[in-house]
Amino acid sequence: MAVPGALRRQPSNRGLMSHCTHHHIVVFLLTFFSYSLLHASRKTFSNVKVSISSQWTPFPQNSTAPELQPYELWNSSHLFQNAEEATLFLGTLDTIFLFSYAVGLFVSGIVGDRLNLRWVLSFGMCSSALVVFSFGTLTEWLHFYNKWFYCCLWVVNGLLQSTGWPCVVAVMGNWFGKAGRGFVFGLWSACASVGNILGAFLASCVLKYGYEYAFLVTASVQFAGGVIVFFGLLTSPKEVGLPELGADEDEANVEEDANRPLMGSDDVDDDDQNYSIQATDNDNQPKAIGFFQACCLPGVVLYSLAYACLKLVNYSFFFWLPFYLSSNFGWKETEADQLSIWYDVGGIVGGTIQGLISDVLQKRAPVLAVSLLFAVGSLFGYSRSPNSKPINAVIMAITGFFIGGPSNMIGSAISADLGRQDLVKGSSEALATVTGIVDGTGSIGAAVGQYLVSLIQNLGWMWVFYFFILMTSSTILFISPLIVREIRLLLHERRLRMLAE
Repeated sequence: MAVPGALRRQPSNRGLMSHCTHHHIVVFLLTFFSYSLLHASRKTFSNVKVSISSQWTPFPQNSTAPELQPYELWNSSHLFQNAEEATLFLGTLDTIFLFSYAVGLFVSGIVGDRLNLRWVLSFGMCSSALVVFSFGTLTEWLHFYNKWFYCCLWVVNGLLQSTGWPCVVAVMGNWFGKAGRGFVFGLWSACASVGNILGAFLASCVLKYGYEYAFLVTASVQFAGGVIVFFGLLTSPKEVGLPELGADEDEANVEEDANRPLMGSDDVDDDDQNYSIQATDNDNQPKAIGFFQACCLPGVVLYSLAYACLKLVNYSFFFWLPFYLSSNFGWKETEADQLSIWYDVGGIVGGTIQGLISDVLQKRAPVLAVSLLFAVGSLFGYSRSPNSKPINAVIMAITGFFIGGPSNMIGSAISADLGRQDLVKGSSEALATVTGIVDGTGSIGAAVGQYLVSLIQNLGWMWVFYFFILMTSSTILFISPLIVREIRLLLHERRLRMLAE
């Protein structure tokens, strides 16, 4: 009995590696580190919140003032009457950044599908670096402190940084096919976590000289990265004479032999069209898909809403974890910055392992559901972590594994799946648009969440964790139709395999 295409064994990893060229490796590394640098500059802001809050509060609220600068200068720089008001404004800045970032993602996805991805990415990196430098370094050097100026800069920064994710996912989608995508994208999506680690490391190294130097270092590195991307990134295989994914996969489907390219897509049956790779027409220039067309693609809305809840939780850890460790346990800011790295380590391992499992199953949603169920338990456990750094680091890494892993999958591999399904055949420029919709909706949820966290934490950090548990449960609820559908497909495929034997 013939086995349906979707039930055939996935190609071996050895073939996957043999199909990789040095161009694939260069594209992987350049896109990886370009987004890492964008995240590093964001992480700097979260890592120096305690120092900024101290700088923005008056002399009576901060006993370290006489050690830092003269009394007159200190009191001329304060923006708020107490630390609580400063903390609320920091949360407002996070919200402003994420809202502008979310709006920018919807626009950047459309722009990325219509302009050269390399130009858009490098422009976003370099111009964002200049804004970050102005926000954290230039204003401090000039002793210029103004709430409205900070807000305007952070709006612009969010719009500029939004060019990053749709562009890098689209470039990766152009170079790497569906077979092995969960593992490749799971490993690659660690770029955000690596950026967090890099940002925390750079900030902790120079924070003793002043928080403005943390912004200076990360902005300088990011600007240099943008220049390298402009001169070195290849956005598509056709730029170096390699076959595009669509052509490669068509040839593989005809030959069906052991030498078929393993970066390409396997045959898929009619029940699993959402995960197929579109073909490209080399004779005609493909047109970009429309925004509303992309919204109507199967799975886009459900995953977008789910990502809004999950990214809220993930970014709350990103923005508030060092502050939480300092305020709740009384640990030094540099120690809290270094300890927060373990959350990102857990996310890196989680995204890679869960992506590999989803490749083996050829289904994403059930893997997400299991991980998110464990995430609820890990959040409850972390909320009761004792005042012990080793124990806190272990539970933090576990929490990152079950929250950061699914977040990485939705933002990268699943977005690529949604932008490369059969319904957009003939319109190969859909990846950036779909990625922008998914990540943009997620960023709206994250933006609302940061302001809510700044309010809820006044009631106690335990209430913040209850809020995280609610949002994680809502993520499972939104993708529940996809979970049921894919579990049914798994059971159906298992029955077919048994009959084939």
